[in-house]
Amino acid sequence: MPIINRISEFHNELTEWRRHIHAHPETAFEEHQTAAFVAEKLTEFGIEIDQGMARTGVVGTLKGNHGDGPAIGLRADMDALDIKETAAHSYASTNPGKMHACGHDGHTTMLLGAAKYLAETRNFAGTVHFIFQPAEEFAGGGREMVQDGLFEKFPCETVWGMHNFPGQDVGTFAVCPGPAMAAADTIDITLKGLGTHAAFPHLGTDVMVAASQLVTALQTVASRSMDPMESVVLSITQIHAGETYNIIPEEITLKGTVRSFKSEVQEVAEAAIRRITVGVAAAFGMTSEVTYTRGYPATINTMTESDYAVQVAADIVGADNVLTDLPPKMGAEDFSFMLNENPGCYIWVGNGPGEGGCYLHNPQYDFNDEVLPIGASYWARLAEMRLAKGAAWCSSMKRSINGKAWPRPIRNQQTGKTRRRI
Repeated sequence: MPIINRISEFHNELTEWRRHIHAHPETAFEEHQTAAFVAEKLTEFGIEIDQGMARTGVVGTLKGNHGDGPAIGLRADMDALDIKETAAHSYASTNPGKMHACGHDGHTTMLLGAAKYLAETRNFAGTVHFIFQPAEEFAGGGREMVQDGLFEKFPCETVWGMHNFPGQDVGTFAVCPGPAMAAADTIDITLKGLGTHAAFPHLGTDVMVAASQLVTALQTVASRSMDPMESVVLSITQIHAGETYNIIPEEITLKGTVRSFKSEVQEVAEAAIRRITVGVAAAFGMTSEVTYTRGYPATINTMTESDYAVQVAADIVGADNVLTDLPPKMGAEDFSFMLNENPGCYIWVGNGPGEGGCYLHNPQYDFNDEVLPIGASYWARLAEMRLAKGAAWCSSMKRSINGKAWPRPIRNQQTGKTRRRI
């Protein structure tokens, strides 16, 4: 089945919504206008709404016409970025220094489009929760929604997410079973020495030289402290010190990020960073402080739901246009907090060429409106197929995948607990 005809009929309306949201970007936990717009549309569709979870989150609840059944959660992020838009669109950002440079305007619109269609048809058994989440970028709105009791108030058998991807053709989807996106941790390192006049460096301890050595030494975390078969990226992204030309400062701060897929790798990385920092500082006669902060956990798609996402996507664009052989991405997503609580799958929808600066987090980026009915159709078909009356895909089903019994134990990276869930 291609793009749903009814959704194609209101493509222009979807475009208007998307461009309205684009013109009024709001960053983490400030999505008041966006949340009000979402709530207004859901109410127009006849969908029950809940507002205020994680401060600016909105959840819409819709029951099907075919009786009882499981509940599923469909999630879209609403927040923008602190980036000054440089593109000259008629719908360019009206909020200086803020823009939708990651396509969350499109994500919100696609889920609204699916909600409109499903509210008209209700051709499913069970319940759909439309989860409009704030603060995906850096602030952990997904974590806050979970902590605020999202799945206690709106229990879900499964939960699903989607993101656009520039450089991937329009009319394609990509599904990565298992690890899909990395955990994102942050590093804050301070070296303290003895400041002195730049003309007399022997009278002090030069934190600049020590920091330079430390940046190089930290690259051995991935190359020498880690099992070569494990994926990890360590990047120092900031160095702050000094205020004038002729003074060697007494203190320097380094900041960076560690990306990985396993908690064991995080533990090895943290221990190695601390060990190397202490050693370099001691070699130069200074002290050090290290703060290692666990951020978003890895986004791990459950295998059964990954298979199902492939099936649904193929129903929309054809099997040849569903990519399943992509490697995991080292970017991070706070949808991972929802996947730690429920089985599910996070997929990518093609946004077309990224040339000309139109990749994510670029001031020239713009969501491709051609994609809107494709993504909305995926959401709608996912709900209709997953919640079809008498559907075989349910949490009680067991399968054999690669010779292993399913369901497998799912480990919550935050609590360390395991549970047997599909």
